[in-house]
Amino acid sequence: MFPNSPSTRREWLSRSGMGFAALGLASVLADNGAVLGGTATGEAGQSYANPMLPKVAHFGSRAKHVIHLFMNGGPSHVDTFDPKPSLEKYAGKNLPTENLRTERKTGAAFPSPYKFQKYGQSGIEVSEIFSHVGECIDDIAVIRSMQANVPNHEPSLMLMNCGDSTLTRPCMGSWVTYGLGTENQNLPGFIAMCPNGYPIKDAENWQAAFLPGSYQGTYIDSQHTDLEKLLANIRNPLLSRVEQRRQLDLVQQLNRQHAEARHNEAALEARIHSFELAYRMQMEASEAFDINREPKHIREMYGTGTHARQTLIARRLVERGVRYVQLWHGQGQPWDNHDDIAENHRRLAGQCSQAIGALLKDLKQRGLLEETLVIWGGEFGRTPTVELPQAGANAGKINGRDHNHHGFTMWLAGGGVKGGQVYGATDEFGFQAVENKVHVHDLQATILHLLGFDHTRLTYRYAGRDFRLTDVHGNVVNALLA
Repeated sequence: MFPNSPSTRREWLSRSGMGFAALGLASVLADNGAVLGGTATGEAGQSYANPMLPKVAHFGSRAKHVIHLFMNGGPSHVDTFDPKPSLEKYAGKNLPTENLRTERKTGAAFPSPYKFQKYGQSGIEVSEIFSHVGECIDDIAVIRSMQANVPNHEPSLMLMNCGDSTLTRPCMGSWVTYGLGTENQNLPGFIAMCPNGYPIKDAENWQAAFLPGSYQGTYIDSQHTDLEKLLANIRNPLLSRVEQRRQLDLVQQLNRQHAEARHNEAALEARIHSFELAYRMQMEASEAFDINREPKHIREMYGTGTHARQTLIARRLVERGVRYVQLWHGQGQPWDNHDDIAENHRRLAGQCSQAIGALLKDLKQRGLLEETLVIWGGEFGRTPTVELPQAGANAGKINGRDHNHHGFTMWLAGGGVKGGQVYGATDEFGFQAVENKVHVHDLQATILHLLGFDHTRLTYRYAGRDFRLTDVHGNVVNALLA
């Protein structure tokens, strides 16, 4: 009656991805056979299949953790890590080539309002607004030839995070935790921090989609400094831990009875898993998120403000075994500067540059940079030409840039990346990638390779076919590997 004729109904439920744990630790079997999970013992003594236990990758790797610094909205590459002096020559004039099609109409060449300076032994040029990052440039591989598919936020966010612009697919953090599990069972394996609310596309950016719900990202509103608000809903102040354990055991027993009649409901899986994880987080989460436990000189190195705080927390999380941490700049699309780019980009970089530089230095001095892959970038870049005002947009201003998916910049550091190099190039004006083009799928394939996976083999069978993060695309960029 059941596939492969398992000897018990419990075994069949486990094989089909719905293996709920014993009373002490309800969990969900996350695997379809491509990557095997482990077993553990719950508080009541029963053994269970635990999808979040550490797993073995396809081959040896240096990267064990990921910190993804997501500048949502699309930072301008020609104002950050891809200087274009030719824009000065044509300032206020039409380019000698036709402007590429983007979301809105653009006009004359718009040179960067910022100065660039060479840093490190590699002499890579970095904008003044990211000077703190420039100090670490010898550990960074700058990719100046990134390409996406379309100049619109929603599909580009989904492509960057989930590998598909339109269809519901698991995000990269979910694929990584599906493949590797996590090293700390008292903290989520995948955490997404975004201050003041959600980015565009909301929680779809950290969705597990058709992967079991235990692999979806856990959202943290990092604007809060009060730990009770930062880590909301994991502790009941009216009950002792013993009383909470009894209450949770009863709730989970009822949940399992409910779930047995509703196989393969991802939302239900995730809810059951979240109850148990919230209980376990009480033991460790408060300590991990409390930056006041850091020495004063470390806190001062990161600086003040929300971004300094969430970046320092990210280091504390990977230090404690969290597999994937994604830091968003803020609600909506803060880097989407269609006007006043000189003022806005300086302000936004000022909020995070010191903290990012401190993160790289801090990881390195602790010996963590070798095993932590740091990713920086947005969903696309911006045009080297000025955006023309239009009805209902820009308020009549001609001092911003439109979206640009034809060519933009991202960078990688640590985790087996060969630093101190620039890979690829855009044309002399920065409009499109022309040398060693790197599509988003190529970047994803390279990230998975750094974590020990052949991106063509990290798959999950759903709806009759094997899915992967890179769909049917992607090539590892070997030049980026140390």
